Amino acid sequence: MKASMLKKLDLPTKPGVYFFKKGGNILYIGKATSLRDRVKSYFSKDLIATRGPLIVDMVFKATTVSCQETDSVLEALILEAALIKKHQPHYNTKEKDDKSFLYVAITKEKLPKLLLVRGKDLELKILNSKTEILNKSKISKKEQRKYQTVYGPFTNGNQLREAMKIVRRIFPYIDTQSAKKDNYEFYKQIGLTPEITTPQPPPFKGGVAASRGGADLYRKNIRNLNLFFQGKKKQIIVSLKKDMKQAAAQKEFERAAAIRNQIFALQHINDVSLLTNEAKNYNLSTKTYRVEAYDIAHMSGKNMVGVMTVISNGEKANQEYRKFIIRTQTNSNDTGALEEILSRRFRHTEWGMPDLVVTDGGEAQKRVAERILARYQLDIPVVSVVKDDHHKAREILGDDTFTKTHKQAILLANFEAHRFAITFHKKKRSKSFLPS
Repeated sequence: MKASMLKKLDLPTKPGVYFFKKGGNILYIGKATSLRDRVKSYFSKDLIATRGPLIVDMVFKATTVSCQETDSVLEALILEAALIKKHQPHYNTKEKDDKSFLYVAITKEKLPKLLLVRGKDLELKILNSKTEILNKSKISKKEQRKYQTVYGPFTNGNQLREAMKIVRRIFPYIDTQSAKKDNYEFYKQIGLTPEITTPQPPPFKGGVAASRGGADLYRKNIRNLNLFFQGKKKQIIVSLKKDMKQAAAQKEFERAAAIRNQIFALQHINDVSLLTNEAKNYNLSTKTYRVEAYDIAHMSGKNMVGVMTVISNGEKANQEYRKFIIRTQTNSNDTGALEEILSRRFRHTEWGMPDLVVTDGGEAQKRVAERILARYQLDIPVVSVVKDDHHKAREILGDDTFTKTHKQAILLANFEAHRFAITFHKKKRSKSFLPS
């Protein structure tokens, strides 16, 4: 196919899925933020360097390009996976080993989990657009019954993970991490897992416990997630509008408002993070947003330690976590200890500088951080997470611009700091009990 043919095609600038074809045969399927710009990129002079000889061969053999528009980049990502599964284009399956692709799997449980799994782990075979398990004789019946539905393959793992963050804000779900008893409350606080536990749940035994009403609402979320991955967004919206009217008629106004928000989110999908992720994949300029959180741990002033945790673009950067043994405090002076670790941290300019600093406590801790930053002539905003009697986040002190925009990253950074500080303190305390 020649580049001169592109003008005749008059491709739209909207997101969607494109098809390189030879006659009626689909050679390759891809997704795009802008269909016109993405297809145009296949005719650049450096195509062989950026995409390799296989794709160059595909473009040479193609006789035309067609496309299918979507409302958002997120829906383009999902549609691409469904169409690759259905048509099995030669150049998609040859470009990368299918077993390394990711799939979205929904488990068969009373409270289903949504998991991301690799093809090699699922031992899947795609046949006539149905997912079947290979070598059933080698797999236990329990394993065969594990999943109710599987969607994929998704060829770009990073984009899929970003997409699932967007989907999860619309339809919160349980995954392996949020099903753990120690993690459930945190995931619920940041809106990634719905309220489904009874007031005093029985032992978790590897999963959350549910009240009848909470379980029913959660199963509706799972049904909607299935419909969304099947490309049936309009059907979901019709159903949600019906549920919203019913909730309002029963004077369940809080639930009606929550459903209204889901409808709005579906009609105005915010997939900026996917656009950023795509820019990274094509070596475009992107900025990393770095959140650093600090916490202190001790027992009546003994074995006092401090930590720093880092969240980069919403993800934990574990390799950049830091530990501090407090040297200047001999009593339960949390603000004094915080001042010490911040002073020591900001001498390390080689660690890079944060875009936002998070402290654990209240105004006192926030003021300490602001004073240290001013001392080092650093213009970095500070927020502080205030906890209730059960050590759950009750309020975030600071400029609304940051507390609202980066709420999830702030809470995750704070949660990680508390966890990391307690773990470090316990190790130090256990060492102090050992005989010298």
